[in-house]
Amino acid sequence: MVRPYLPLNAFRAFEASARHLSFTKAAIELNVTQAAVSHQVNGLEAQLGVTLFRRLPRGLMITTEGDSLLPVLRDSFDRMAGAVERLRDGHVREVLAVGAVGTFAVGWLLPRLAAFRDRYPYIDLRLSTNNNRVDLAAEGLDLAIRFGSGAWHATEATRLFEAPLSVLCTPEIACDLREPADLLDKVLLRSYRPDEWKQWFQAAGVSNPGPMQNSIVFDTSLAMMEAIQQGAGVGLAPPKMFERHLAMGAIAQPFETTVSMGSYWLTRLHSRPMMPAMAAFTTWLTELIAQSER
Repeated sequence: MVRPYLPLNAFRAFEASARHLSFTKAAIELNVTQAAVSHQVNGLEAQLGVTLFRRLPRGLMITTEGDSLLPVLRDSFDRMAGAVERLRDGHVREVLAVGAVGTFAVGWLLPRLAAFRDRYPYIDLRLSTNNNRVDLAAEGLDLAIRFGSGAWHATEATRLFEAPLSVLCTPEIACDLREPADLLDKVLLRSYRPDEWKQWFQAAGVSNPGPMQNSIVFDTSLAMMEAIQQGAGVGLAPPKMFERHLAMGAIAQPFETTVSMGSYWLTRLHSRPMMPAMAAFTTWLTELIAQSER
């Protein structure tokens, strides 16, 4: 099948004229003469066998035929512009949607995203945060960074690193803590995992900590960290995610004892093919983590 010749310049002249309802204004936009625009439109009308404009003393009036052609052209021009934009700098531009548990996103990923942008300027990263509950398919995510055991249904998981929990509090509260048992008199802040304080006390050598009823439960470590900084209590959180807070002296880690409740994992659906942007992000993330661990 022989495809009909498409006079792109004439289509552009028509689209600009229809937008301005003026050959003169279209000519200014296209940086050509008014006569050239008029000639292009006349030629297009002759090729199509329809009248696209009614010529009026003070401008143009688009016809029904022209009005039906205009949205098709606009959509086509937008698509072409998008394709050209994606090919800019010799690369196909891609959108990459990544979900991350809030603690990892704020504590580890955000300070390093500039390096990813410098290395892959043609990837438009869309980052969303969650409280470790995520549905990749429903949320349209290419990748998700989660905390846990690495076992999620129909999901491929790449282990990133372990982030053990330890006691974090304000420096003022830390001054009152001489041994782990002193924590029993404090308000204990924790996440949705009910046994983490019990496991930490056991690791610290406190064999019978009791029911620990004086506690507050948070759905995210970020919210708990805000409560810790405000002196609302003593929390269990991964120091690795809050290194900046520790370095600035906003919080303190009074005891070295840690307890591991899982690791951070980079996950994707088995049904989702590995696109170039996904592979680039995976490679960058795993290489960066390997370098930091060395």
